[in-house]
Amino acid sequence: MNKFEQLGLSESLLKAILDLGFESPTEVQEKAIPLLLEKDTDMVALAQTGTGKTAAFGFPVIQKIDANNRNTQALILSPTRELCLQITNEIKNYSKYEKGINVVAVYGGASITDQARDIKRGAQIIVATPGRMQDMINRGLVNISQINFCILDEADEMLNMGFYEDIVNILSTTPDEKNTWLFSATMPAEVARIGKQFMKDPIEITVGAKNSGSATVSHEFYLVNARDRYEALKRLADANPDIFSVVFCRTKRDTQAVAEKLVEDGYSAAALHGDLSQAQRDGVMKSFRGRQIQMLVATDVAARGIDVDNITHVVNYQLPDEIETYNHRSGRTGRAGKLGTSIVIVTKSELRKISSIERIIKQKFEEKTIPSGIEICEIQLLHLATKIKDVEVDHEIDNYLPAINNVLEDLTKEELIKKMVSVEFNRFINYYKKTRDISNQASGSDRRERDDRDGAQRDSSGGATRYFVNIGSRDNFDWMSLKDYLKETLDLGRDDVFKVDVKEGFSFFNTDPEHTDKVMEVLNNVQLEGRRINVEISKNDGGGRRDHNGRSSGGSSFGGGRSSAPRREGSFAPRREGSGGGFRSDRNSAPREGGFGGRSSAPREGGFGGRSSAPRSEGSSDRAPRRSESFGDSPRPRRPRRD
Repeated sequence: MNKFEQLGLSESLLKAILDLGFESPTEVQEKAIPLLLEKDTDMVALAQTGTGKTAAFGFPVIQKIDANNRNTQALILSPTRELCLQITNEIKNYSKYEKGINVVAVYGGASITDQARDIKRGAQIIVATPGRMQDMINRGLVNISQINFCILDEADEMLNMGFYEDIVNILSTTPDEKNTWLFSATMPAEVARIGKQFMKDPIEITVGAKNSGSATVSHEFYLVNARDRYEALKRLADANPDIFSVVFCRTKRDTQAVAEKLVEDGYSAAALHGDLSQAQRDGVMKSFRGRQIQMLVATDVAARGIDVDNITHVVNYQLPDEIETYNHRSGRTGRAGKLGTSIVIVTKSELRKISSIERIIKQKFEEKTIPSGIEICEIQLLHLATKIKDVEVDHEIDNYLPAINNVLEDLTKEELIKKMVSVEFNRFINYYKKTRDISNQASGSDRRERDDRDGAQRDSSGGATRYFVNIGSRDNFDWMSLKDYLKETLDLGRDDVFKVDVKEGFSFFNTDPEHTDKVMEVLNNVQLEGRRINVEISKNDGGGRRDHNGRSSGGSSFGGGRSSAPRREGSFAPRREGSGGGFRSDRNSAPREGGFGGRSSAPREGGFGGRSSAPRSEGSSDRAPRRSESFGDSPRPRRPRRD
């Protein structure tokens, strides 16, 4: 007997479940469905991404809908258009034997007129993104004043994306007597606030420990220097020949840059971010589901709609700004009881975040070192041998065997094996024998302890290194934009650059002493619009007071006048007002470490800004080794949309 029969579902739903091949309900389905069917109640359900939450609320809402009433009876809110479309398709599949139930998806990037027309024809269930739903309410194109059910799916992610006001406004338009079902992976303060404001005595169910990670996902981190982040990504991909992964970056710009570089280096990769059109997104996802793409490089927002089975790895190329978002990322793998791995590529300045994530997911990270070139070559060699052994022979080749045997008849068995394997393997050998070891020698656990100690001991001035840099307000910087620029250029965390003090022709800033070598090495090799930046360690301790925005209100030994720090020959000269072409944050010619800026006259190893350190001409011996056939041209970015 199908175990779903024990949950109280109707015959038509059980028939659809049989067609879909579902055999046993997941834990969240087993807990939520009977309660929602038996009672008219509010509910808060905490469960990780990939645990079957859509069916947990989808089956009950379909069974409770009155198919003969064509008015809107249920509203489902989700954070992104991809997830909106995914939920819509799943609800349609669940209700395929329920006559008269119509489901309409409402999201940005599609015709609002067409969506309004579909709703007017009769839509008992609307699945919507908050931004487009609020737009339709403002225009009077939808009426949700009589709905019976409001479901917030991925509530924490919607609020993290800045939809709090939209959600409050939308819920204020709905009747008080409706049932509200809130599904979320984590329970941050804003989600709790929504629940308190709009729900009455909700039943709470939790799958696993609250805010915890999935038990089927293991967590690893690799400590590298910032300049080696991309090289580390390539090595991890090469060390896992069957990788089928989502690679997360923080920004759309970084996502596109990493994906393009992977494609250039012969990996089957593509980008997924908010600047792509819906048609481009659909094309990328179709290729990913068909496994034509092995490495999908995505932003957190765009990845919310990814529901693909058998993802082996989630790679955090950069950690998210919000630690809670890590839970959503790692939930892309380890689904349906299968094992998955979440990898974090981390720099020394980010180690404290690992401890914070461990506290949230209630699981420990395993520290690992980036595989050496020799280790990767060994892995690839054994993988190739296994692939040859397991290949299914197409007997159409039999007609060609006599000619092939004539060519190879002088070779012994051992010689034939060596030559056959070398056809693929030589590229890895030739590439990796010339590369250096990029594993960070210091123990991450030791550094975590030291970083936690240093962080606890650091006050407003003690122990920090103060720098002079010859760019300032004349270059269109204020304290905030300069802080952002320095963080991006140096690839540091949000709290690693502080006490930023911007003067007219120069500025000061602080970092912890551990970043001193990096600051001096990177910034003194960066060019801003073709001219070199000059940074020096300042004798000024930056001890002045700071206002509520973090700007310095004094303490500069330079007194805002002419700098006493000597100028280096050829260093960047501050641009005077009116000279044209001052600093623009959207077109920065200074490449960040790892190379996401414009072109640098001195490209750094592993960077994306200029040429790769590994030449990519066909047949070159130090070319990055090709994997499977790469996925066409990367989609061109379009103007961003809100949803």
